[in-house]
Amino acid sequence: MLGSLSALEIEAAVTARDVALTLQRMEMVRRISEEISWYVLELGEDGRLISLQLEELTAGNGPGPDVVLRDYLPEDIPAEVFSSAMEQLAQLSPADLIDLQKVAVAAALITPQGNLEADLHPHGYRLLEGIKSMPRVVAKRLVGQFDGLQALMAANLEDLMSVEGIGEQRARNVRESLSRMAETSLLERFM
Repeated sequence: MLGSLSALEIEAAVTARDVALTLQRMEMVRRISEEISWYVLELGEDGRLISLQLEELTAGNGPGPDVVLRDYLPEDIPAEVFSSAMEQLAQLSPADLIDLQKVAVAAALITPQGNLEADLHPHGYRLLEGIKSMPRVVAKRLVGQFDGLQALMAANLEDLMSVEGIGEQRARNVRESLSRMAETSLLERFM
């Protein structure tokens, strides 16, 4: 799901449905992992194989739902609204978790009467988090300087170096990493 979301982000074709579907799957995996963890605990020594399978299931999942949400909620959203959205996602009943409209509303992506087909534009936090040695403070400055992921991906080295904390080496790293992510994401989508 994260790979599909990345490809849609690069193509500037993300809808509330796409983000809600990603958040839905992330929440389902979280719940399954939590439940299996209890079984592993109860099985004790006999739960080693299940424990390894659980690690395999959760390894490499990438950033969590908090990063996905931060990427799509307005920059100036109060911290309590963000926290509330995270809590509401976790508290959805199993029946409500299946309903993408309810997931999108719980995540504050749309209003209860909102349209799941509404276009959304990422800030770029999630992809920036995938760049090694990228401090969150610097990522926040990059997001603040550029108006969304598309502008960030279109930025040249001089534009990137104009951001505090970005020297020539880091600018090259950001530029090359985003280009590589775009190529990989698009290749995976069309193969």
